[in-house]
Amino acid sequence: MLGEYRISGQRAAEIAASVESAVGDGKLEPGQLLPSMRQLATELGVNPNTVAAAYRILRERGVIETAGRRGSRVRSAPATTGRDDRRVDVPEGVRDVSNGNPDPALLPPLAAVFTAAAAQGDAEPVLYGDVAVEPELARLARAALDADGVPEGPSAVVSGSLDAIERVLTAHLKPGDAVAVEDPGWGSTLDLVPALGLRMVPVRVDDEGPLPDDVRDALAAGARALIVTGRAQNPTGAAVSAARARALRSVLREHPATLLIEDDHGHGIVAVPLHTLAGATRHWAFVRSVAKGYGPDLRLAVLTGDTVTVDRVRGRQRLGPGWVSRILQRAVVRLWTEGAVDVGAVAAAYDTRRAALIDALARRGVAAQGRSGLNVWIPVPDETSVVARLLHAGWAVAPGARFRLGAPPGIRITVSSLTADETELLADALAHALGPTPVRRYA
Repeated sequence: MLGEYRISGQRAAEIAASVESAVGDGKLEPGQLLPSMRQLATELGVNPNTVAAAYRILRERGVIETAGRRGSRVRSAPATTGRDDRRVDVPEGVRDVSNGNPDPALLPPLAAVFTAAAAQGDAEPVLYGDVAVEPELARLARAALDADGVPEGPSAVVSGSLDAIERVLTAHLKPGDAVAVEDPGWGSTLDLVPALGLRMVPVRVDDEGPLPDDVRDALAAGARALIVTGRAQNPTGAAVSAARARALRSVLREHPATLLIEDDHGHGIVAVPLHTLAGATRHWAFVRSVAKGYGPDLRLAVLTGDTVTVDRVRGRQRLGPGWVSRILQRAVVRLWTEGAVDVGAVAAAYDTRRAALIDALARRGVAAQGRSGLNVWIPVPDETSVVARLLHAGWAVAPGARFRLGAPPGIRITVSSLTADETELLADALAHALGPTPVRRYA
């Protein structure tokens, strides 16, 4: 059965643990088809309902996915393992433009602000029972949110955008519920949603954000939540325009019970204005992280939303980590108040690099998109072939499979640290990689 691995167990929990262990050890590979419930029940000598319960446990843990009569398979990115089989392996000497990281040269130095924040912590130590949010952080964050038109609401501090998205989803939804997600969209979200036992409903994206008709269809079909990236969308660079925001708000008014989650991870690195959807439904959450502008290792994001949503997030947070380090919060306050990042200059630098690659590709007849942020998305006919050709030419790009559900193939290129010379070389390599496959001649 399943090659050399044999699923074992007599109870649902034992069967689920057997499969989960095999996936974690690599004995069951991503995409591998599992036995039917009836077949496995016969082989184990148990009731089919026991196997059905085991498979349900595995689905809710994000280990397997079930597609009706097509059976159950190990997920392409099972939550039971820390391995990411789709991560690009970059050989020595190959230029990595696959990683989605900001330019380290545009990140602020952190030693001084952490030294000052730690000294403040020595003088005013935070103890159990103290408030979870640094008051000055809350004040500064609220002022910035007000400037961008985000509605009033209570706030929380969490460990990055993905932490916020997970906490908000679990605050309202239960396994089996459907979530409308951008397609192409952030790979981590596309992994997280099924790992929580939730179903994904893809919503297509153009340069102005999610398509309103797709959102309407997804919500009409029963999706209980919608996740939207306001700007610097990963991987396409889409940014919700004013007109698109009006259209999406109109759709959401038709479905006021929808849980709306808006991710503004691009704050601090983009020049395009925010056109928020926050407040368009009864339950909403808006998350703004500092990772892209100030450093990915600063695992901090500010979350605001309706009272019920934020109260549930804060209540569950108290039962887990309790709070995000107040020393870290104070360090972020210093970064903000001292103007450690010239937001205009950083946004202009990324805009210039992104536009340079798009223009260079256009001159070679290659279409690409990237309205904002760190990345450019390029439709391709065959991801595997193009990625392999570029790797042979010395460039590591991200295959689009990491970011899409039903969207056509593509690749993502991170432009954050590309130089002008590299841009032309990369455009040449990509145009060549998209050309006809050379015919091999044999003597």
